Amino acid sequence: MIDLQGLVAEFARHVQAETEAAWRGDSKTANKHVDQCLAVFDKLRAHGDTGRDALAVLFTHPRMDVRVSAAALLLRHRTAEAKAVLEEAAKGKGLVPFEAAQALKRWEEGTWALDPADDDAGPPEAARPAPSSKRSRPRTERTAPDKRRRSKRDKRGGGS
Repeated sequence: MIDLQGLVAEFARHVQAETEAAWRGDSKTANKHVDQCLAVFDKLRAHGDTGRDALAVLFTHPRMDVRVSAAALLLRHRTAEAKAVLEEAAKGKGLVPFEAAQALKRWEEGTWALDPADDDAGPPEAARPAPSSKRSRPRTERTAPDKRRRSKRDKRGGGS
């Protein structure tokens, strides 16, 4: 049997390591820990709501970055609790409160899609995007279909 508590502890360690790397300006290491954190979340999601519930214990973690990361991922599953964690964190100043505010903003816009409800049908890559709202339209609706973006190489005498 998979040790869900061990996965939750691993998730928290990677969040902390990612935050510390970001504070040092080491984006390569920070991104590595983000990838590992998301891989742990995928393992937890593989256990359905039991895995998600295991992650929810981090809502009371002593570090704000860990609480915010868990809450951002569990907005759909534990909406009221996750929103409360994010709203409290968003009152502060700095990177983690900003991330909390952004997660709440995406949730309210209807563009949040970190843990789609239909993920049991396949891997996360196969999940459908969140429906667009009036304030947030997909990029394809903003550009004319007959025009494409051009670069310097497309212009006469440009590029190499």
